[in-house]
Amino acid sequence: ISILLSTVNYDELNIKYATLSPEQRIVEMFKDFPSEKILFTSSFGTTAAILLHMISKVNPNQKVYFLDTTYHFMETLDYKNQLKELLNLNIVDIKPEDWKNDFTTKDQTWTKDPDLCCSINKVEPLDVIKPNFDLWISGLMSNQTSHRKQLDIFEQKSDITKFYPILDFTAEQAAEYFVKNNLPKHPLESMGYSSIGCAQCTAKGKGREGRWTNKSKTECGLHG
Repeated sequence: ISILLSTVNYDELNIKYATLSPEQRIVEMFKDFPSEKILFTSSFGTTAAILLHMISKVNPNQKVYFLDTTYHFMETLDYKNQLKELLNLNIVDIKPEDWKNDFTTKDQTWTKDPDLCCSINKVEPLDVIKPNFDLWISGLMSNQTSHRKQLDIFEQKSDITKFYPILDFTAEQAAEYFVKNNLPKHPLESMGYSSIGCAQCTAKGKGREGRWTNKSKTECGLHG
């Protein structure tokens, strides 16, 4: 029986899912929540293939929403197409409003107010479709930032339930998963990029230290 958002008991869910493997969590999640109410987003970054692979095995028809900010590395777009073919993904591109995106491009808003740039090009486009869903699957891992260390597998975020099935995956487990399942790596990873977002706000570095370099910002606003 599907869990209605208004009656979700997060303590019970977290206890129930804590002992399950990430793959088992995904199987269980599709039993507990109606598939048409599940939002799955992917940045097609360095660890994205893990969750894309897991979900494609359990529900091959699951839509994968990609925030096309227009500022992605060409390598990210190539990688997205590579995984689409390999895993037979059903990808839906979400784009910001043209005039707002044009403004941030001409204004180079990311140099002055990166929060505003992320809001226009990531948060707002997702906010348009989010009301259609009850549950949002994300590939966040607790080892990525101090904020993410504090998360539970399920949490309430505004009017949606957030689900992090690989939250407790270690960097070593992530690396092993790629090898075991013969998944391709993001082409920029071998060049020293560990966490990859928009090209103008991403530098080489370990973990997420290459994101918004020399700024206090650590999250784009989608998950922070």
